[in-house]
Amino acid sequence: MTTPLTIPRLEMAMTEGGLAQWLVDDGAQVNEGDPIYVLETEKASQEIAAPASGKLVQKAAAGSIYPVGTDIGEIV
Repeated sequence: MTTPLTIPRLEMAMTEGGLAQWLVDDGAQVNEGDPIYVLETEKASQEIAAPASGKLVQKAAAGSIYPVGTDIGEIV
């Protein structure tokens, strides 16, 4: 089963977030709960955890800003 990774809304007024850094290499195995990337907002940076276990497939480049809900990867 594939689990999509999207830019989450961390606060009500949030419309976009920066994918600051991938913490796991593309194609690497991850476990549910492992931190996989750093999301930056206007107010803070936060590590985002894997919502499932499997192989990480990155679809977006670190260092860019994306609208909330943008598909940045998946876990397969």
